[in-house]
Amino acid sequence: MKKIKKGDEIIVRCGKDKGKRGTVLRYVTDNYIVIQGLNMFKKHVKPNPTKGTVGGITEFEKPIHISNVSIYNPTTKKADRVGIRLDDNNKSRIFKSNKEQVSI
Repeated sequence: MKKIKKGDEIIVRCGKDKGKRGTVLRYVTDNYIVIQGLNMFKKHVKPNPTKGTVGGITEFEKPIHISNVSIYNPTTKKADRVGIRLDDNNKSRIFKSNKEQVSI
């Protein structure tokens, strides 16, 4: 079971976007995630009339390693670690600080 899932609200712990919050859009690999509106980069694109692309500068989100982010705990309003609880053969994610279940 993954500790951070698509749709979770996270906080970046290190890097140029340290302290910013965002939601997970998708997993690129097992260790890299894309976060909405964070880790933005610009790329110069040549125009290609055969493909219908317009040239210019495009801005996009680059993946961040999963070790550089933590899940956001709304009750404590801080970053928190995630644990796994087993109840009647059902796994659920919990916050380590207050043992509450992660919503989603």
